[in-house]
Formats: sequence, structure tokens, C-alpha cells
Amino acid sequence: MRQIAIVGAGGFGREVLAVLEEQVARTASLNGTRLLFVDDAKAGQTINGVEVVSAAAYAALEGERQFVVAISSSEAREREAARLSSGGATPFTVVAANAILSGHGSLGEGAIMSPFTIVSPNAAIGRYFHCNYHSYVAHDCVIGDFVTFAPAVRCNGGVVIEDHAYIGTGAVIKQATPGRPVVIGRGAVVGMGAVVTKSVAPGVTVVGNPARPLGSG
Repeated sequence: MRQIAIVGAGGFGREVLAVLEEQVARTASLNGTRLLFVDDAKAGQTINGVEVVSAAAYAALEGERQFVVAISSSEAREREAARLSSGGATPFTVVAANAILSGHGSLGEGAIMSPFTIVSPNAAIGRYFHCNYHSYVAHDCVIGDFVTFAPAVRCNGGVVIEDHAYIGTGAVIKQATPGRPVVIGRGAVVGMGAVVTKSVAPGVTVVGNPARPLGSG
């Protein structure tokens, strides 16, 4: 039996469950798949009709085991992905029925594409990307691993977003132009509603319109 685990039974995990249930229902190869949550703090509960088990109980299950990590912290997401992969489970990619994915781009393993999301042509998406409701990645963007888009992010063409960056709800990232790349550095945070017009250094948090480093006045 194929068993797909959603790691993390919080709010986002429940949203992912709704998308995953629909994906299983419309995909013939997933007939008979069992869905479950993996969350040590909530093991033994049933949430939205789905059993919650501990990580140890999940690791002991027989049959094909796949997983998607629905944890907002990118560092925790990376740790959980590594732990489950080392135990023989494989990542599963969740894609909503109305998500639009260009056939001329690429989507990394373990990504979550929520409803009303778009990846345009020639965009390259890294592993374990979270693309929340109504967000898009425009043409020729390069998105690293463990990147998070909150809802309604507008990432315009040619932008580079490095690993572990977080882009807040409603943020807009200006399109790159020849000779003027827009790079969001590793671990950077773009605040809610920010309008990014130039590159953001690794680890820096920017806010406002135009976006500036937090605390810079």
C-alpha cells in the first residue's frame, strides 16, 4: 500500500490535506493511497478525518512511504525531509488541480503548489518549495531549495531567490532587467506587502515600499 504522510498537522498541514485529498481522487495511479499526518505532539488524534501518528510509528509502517513537509520553518522542513529520506521514505509533490505549471519549467521534489498558483515558462523551482494561495513565479526565475511564498506573492521575471528565503504575504518583487539582476539572498525575509526593487542581501529582512532593511528608517 502507498502511504503519503503530511508532516505537520497544523493549519498549513490541514490546508495541504485538502489539496492532497483532491489530488489523490483525480489521479488513477494513487487509487487506494492512505493519507496520514506525522506529528509527535498530536499522535493518536484524528484531524479532519485523518489519523495522526508519531514519526517512529510512520517509520515502522510497511509498504511504500512518501511524505510532504507542511512546516513553515524552512530549517525544520529541511531537517524533517532529511530524516524521513534517510529512513527510506521518498518526497511527494503536491499540486492543486487549478495550479498552472508550464511544461517548459521545472519543479523540485517535495514542493507544495496550493490552489491558484502559477509557475511560468522557463522558471526553475528548487526542492521543498511552498507556494501558497494566489502566488506566482514568472518566466526565467530561479527559486532555491526550502523557499517559502506566503499567499499572493508576485515574483516577476528573471528573479533569483536563494535557499531558505521567506517571501511574505502580498509582497511584490520587481522584474529583473539585463545588467540589473534582482537576487533575494539565502535566508532573507521579505516582509508582508513589501515592494522589492533591488537585490536583498543574505539573511536580511526588508519591509516597506520600496523595501528597505528593517530598522534602517
